[in-house]
Amino acid sequence: MTKDERKHYEKLSQIGCIVCRNLGFGYSAPHIHHIRHGAGIGQKSHWTTAIPLCPMHHQNGGFGVALHAGQKTFESKYGTESELLRQTLTILEGELC
Repeated sequence: MTKDERKHYEKLSQIGCIVCRNLGFGYSAPHIHHIRHGAGIGQKSHWTTAIPLCPMHHQNGGFGVALHAGQKTFESKYGTESELLRQTLTILEGELC
């Protein structure tokens, strides 16, 4: 992992789960999820295209709650990976100013 990659992931961790944040739940310690859009099957997207998701919203929440347990349902409830990435990047840009 490069220094820039580590620094970016630390910033994502400070934001917390983007879905919990949107729902008004406050800070939830996140996993780092690499969005699938633009990546081939079985490939991880570039580290700059990652979003912070808590374990429940990433993998453990079951169908419709966790992204990995039903992506279409998750995205209809919480936003697409691309929308959540744009929001995450906007937050990061605001914190850098």
